[in-house]
Amino acid sequence: MSATISVLGASILALLLAGYLGQQYLPPPKPRIVGIDLGTTYSCIGVYHAVTGEVQVIGADQHDTIPSMVAITPEGTDIVGYDALCQAEQNVVNTIYDAKRFIGKKFSPEGLKTEAARYPFKVILENEMAKFEVNSQALTPEDIGSRILLYLKKTAEQHLGFRVDKVVMSVPADFDELQRNYTRAAARLAGLEVMRIINEPTAAAMAYGLHNQKDASEIIVVDMGGGTLDVSLLSVYGGMFQTLAMAGNNHLGGQDINYRLMQYFSDMIARRYGQPELSARDLQRLRLAVEDVKLNLTSHNSSMLQLPLPSIGDDVIFTEKLTRKKFEVLNEDLFQKVLQPIRLVLDEVEMTPADIDEVVLVGGSTRIPRVRQVVADFFSKAPNVEVDPELAVVYGVAIQAGIIGGMWPLQVSAIEIHNRKIRKIQVK
Repeated sequence: MSATISVLGASILALLLAGYLGQQYLPPPKPRIVGIDLGTTYSCIGVYHAVTGEVQVIGADQHDTIPSMVAITPEGTDIVGYDALCQAEQNVVNTIYDAKRFIGKKFSPEGLKTEAARYPFKVILENEMAKFEVNSQALTPEDIGSRILLYLKKTAEQHLGFRVDKVVMSVPADFDELQRNYTRAAARLAGLEVMRIINEPTAAAMAYGLHNQKDASEIIVVDMGGGTLDVSLLSVYGGMFQTLAMAGNNHLGGQDINYRLMQYFSDMIARRYGQPELSARDLQRLRLAVEDVKLNLTSHNSSMLQLPLPSIGDDVIFTEKLTRKKFEVLNEDLFQKVLQPIRLVLDEVEMTPADIDEVVLVGGSTRIPRVRQVVADFFSKAPNVEVDPELAVVYGVAIQAGIIGGMWPLQVSAIEIHNRKIRKIQVK
């Protein structure tokens, strides 16, 4: 018996030694599975590297993320990401965005009419599902999603130097089975096999390493992106994630802040030059400039907008400084709305802010200092922002992809406990 134990011990020791020497002296294995965050407004792709345990976000167009936007030319050519954004103002009816809002979702005629009224492109109803009419084509939301996924797939392949065909993806926690299946369909159209789908709040929590915690904890995930605000309350223990409550506002995000700034500067231009309307090209310039101003104000107390306006005059350059204080005044009502779904989530489970162990911020709009301050004041504690909020979800799915692919160092995998009775409460 003792001889058997000795042989077994020696075998285990040999395996551990071989693993150590392999990590130290052999080239690390290539990532076999990628992680993709197919977002409503922005999307990105990442990989988990063996040995180092680092997540690398593979950028495109000199950015970590790309706009979730697809335009179709009259010749049928796809334009994706920032190229689609740059031509959007001149091609509004053939440039599709926010497709994720429609994927796998059934609509009544009245419901789709209400949703479609928010967009300049044509949305039609076919068998209770939405389709987009683009250059005499009828494209489904998964068609649009697949074009974004294919763009990210090709970007990753060019960077990594080998074929990418397996993926872990994230979806909003309130996506039902139909929406998840249509997300898988979008991946298949892009030549990707979905190895696993995890909820976005779970992915974000994994990015912060919360799946490795030994003690049970209650976590609030506040996800504010370009077009939506989602709040989830998770109970986490030993890699197991249970969603206790969800609430959100489907029409609150960075786009609303940009629109507020567009109005502010447009009114100022009209008063200064006596011209109420700008050309489509100048409006597009203003839209891009406003985004830059907003981003600058996350790290600076003021930002200067300098904008050529050829539609007003060849030599006209509109110049205006916006301070962070003025920016916060212009958007304070929007910032306070962030607390509405947080209160709804806590009320749903009869908890108080003091019961929450960790507050995690996700989404590019949570970089805004005032958003962070509003959340911190409510919970009387600073939120966790160690990971770039815009990349937290892709970090999480990349880690999960690495775990499924057996990449060293091994980590605890996320196990999601689904409660079919949970519904997402919408802010009215």
